Amino acid sequence: MSRPETQKRANLRDVARHAQVSVATVSRVLNKSQLVTKDTRDRVNRAIETLNFVPSAAARTLNSGNSRTIGALVPTLDHSIFARYLDALESRLSQHGYALIVAVTGGDPEEEERKAFGLLDLGVEGLLVSGRAHTAGFDTLIDRFRVPTLITSYYDPEARYPTIGYDNATIAANAFEFLRDLGHRSFAIVHGPLDVNDRFVARIDAIRDLAHDSEVTFRSVSMDVAGGANAVKELAAQSRLPTAILCLSDVQALGAMFELTRLGLVVPDDISVMGFDNLEWSAVSEPSMTSIKLPAAEMGAKASDAIVGWLQSGQRASPLALEADIVIRDSTRPLSKG
Repeated sequence: MSRPETQKRANLRDVARHAQVSVATVSRVLNKSQLVTKDTRDRVNRAIETLNFVPSAAARTLNSGNSRTIGALVPTLDHSIFARYLDALESRLSQHGYALIVAVTGGDPEEEERKAFGLLDLGVEGLLVSGRAHTAGFDTLIDRFRVPTLITSYYDPEARYPTIGYDNATIAANAFEFLRDLGHRSFAIVHGPLDVNDRFVARIDAIRDLAHDSEVTFRSVSMDVAGGANAVKELAAQSRLPTAILCLSDVQALGAMFELTRLGLVVPDDISVMGFDNLEWSAVSEPSMTSIKLPAAEMGAKASDAIVGWLQSGQRASPLALEADIVIRDSTRPLSKG
């Protein structure tokens, strides 16, 4: 049995040949130019219908100079906070008539630069990227392609690009002060690698500034459940656990609670644990997890409005600070006196 032939998709030249006109004339018809006679327009339209011709996105971009696409660079898709952000971003961009293309960088600045070039080479009209720190090559790309570029997950009105996100230093300071107000003076701060994440650097620096009258240990581990568990193992090996553990991600905090339970300790009776991100399962963990609620969905919507507004008006977007809240649950408690 022979296979049916795969018919090649008609292109602009096919339409022109069928209608016996030039490619430029077909383009004028597609762009509704008044320079084409009714007879020629009807002939071209009949050719388009006969050949089932659909203009490609690339062709529309060449004709109009607009791709109606926005690129977003994110470090990972493993954490649901980025899923919430991208979901809101894509939904709002769709309302504006734009499509979203996502590239994952793995938190590697060099990879971010390569992925940025790939998106820009595809013709995205705007770019959204997580964090303030980037390679010099990234900045050169933006200067070369001259596309509106926004920073998310970070607020800094003095940054090279407009920022839409949260003040990481203030949020971390508020979390630390919350635990201090509960009476804690012995802390472990669990975080991810600092060499590729400027958000963590800002949070750690803020906590260091407040730690002058407290005993604070910092643990850099992987950004996953195993990392949180390993941090507790390291602390236990020193035979001196703190009274409170502040993890800069919920997944690390979950790993910390798992390991504390394995060691026979009770959260929060023996030790308080606090997370960051307020992931959807933090409310139903055992115990439920005190965490920082980051406005990921709001950030996606605001970033979409800002980048589209910039494209439509030609005016640079303004920095925007978003608020984060402490969601108090069962994994933390006041430290008993005496």
